[in-house]
Amino acid sequence: MNVIDVLGLFAGACITLSTVPQIIKVWKTKKVKEISLRMFSILTFGIALWIVYGILKKDFPIIITNSISLVLNLIMVYFIIYFEKE
Repeated sequence: MNVIDVLGLFAGACITLSTVPQIIKVWKTKKVKEISLRMFSILTFGIALWIVYGILKKDFPIIITNSISLVLNLIMVYFIIYFEKE
């Protein structure tokens, strides 16, 4: 692994981890009124496209970090849909 890959992994980790506090807050409070489903849906779709891009370029930092981001954002989308009903 070279310095560029390490930089890519670190950058991806920062972006990926940025959603964790929001997920924890929603999980604890069960409140999603102020969170945009449309924004998270578009973001999730964009992340899925980044994974495809990473696969096509065979760029593992992009694939790995965006795959984790995709899972986290799908959890957030689920929470928004699920807790919006309550």
